Amino acid sequence: MFARFGKFLVICALVLTTGLHWAALQTVAWTTMLAGNLRGESVTEAVSQTFDGKHLCPLCRAIAAGEKSEKKSSAVTATIKMEFPPLAESFAFTPPTPVSARSLTGLFAESTFPEPLLSPPRSLFV
Repeated sequence: MFARFGKFLVICALVLTTGLHWAALQTVAWTTMLAGNLRGESVTEAVSQTFDGKHLCPLCRAIAAGEKSEKKSSAVTATIKMEFPPLAESFAFTPPTPVSARSLTGLFAESTFPEPLLSPPRSLFV
């Protein structure tokens, strides 16, 4: 459930950052306008009035205002520069301490092959 919720949040973030929500709202506005214009006019007149940009509905005006305000706020944040603290004047890399392969082999062998708790069973014929 948490994985699905996380994926949903990522998708929402991508939709909002790319501006896809404005495109979806504009599609709804155009569909509503076209359906309303088809009631009283011919198809060609309804399509031309819907997409000419002169006959805006309230939703189209709200979308245009929202896009303008979003562009203004992104222009303001683009001018802010990130500042980092100054680094130390001298910096030197130090090599790691040498590790012997023999000590690691002994360590791994002891932990991998522990002593058995019981002795192995004896054969009946010996």
